[in-house]
Amino acid sequence: MADDQLSRVLSALADPTRRDIVARLAAGDATVNELAEPYNVTVQAVSKHIKVLEDAGLVSRSRDAQRRPCHLEAEVFDLMTKWIERYRREAEDRFRRLDAVLEQMDGRADEQPVTGKSTKEEAS
Repeated sequence: MADDQLSRVLSALADPTRRDIVARLAAGDATVNELAEPYNVTVQAVSKHIKVLEDAGLVSRSRDAQRRPCHLEAEVFDLMTKWIERYRREAEDRFRRLDAVLEQMDGRADEQPVTGKSTKEEAS
């Protein structure tokens, strides 16, 4: 895998548990213990998930006395948004060109001379 941040972010978000952790952190900071509560796994397993998110730059931890809350680094989503937006614009451009071709084809169909005969009559 390439060692670029976008690849690390997408790889980290490939896991549903990590996506859920990110969604929960979007609502506010939380400790590893708080994040581990709804899962049927150990705190150490959730801590490993947090470490992957940290390595990708999605999450950071701070120290607040004895508490070490995890914080979502929302700026990283700008990187993903820019990447997605680039391909969205390219797809929209392709659809616009297709729409123009279809409109042009529809206009040509309207220009066909009307003979008053049905298609079956023209074939005979």
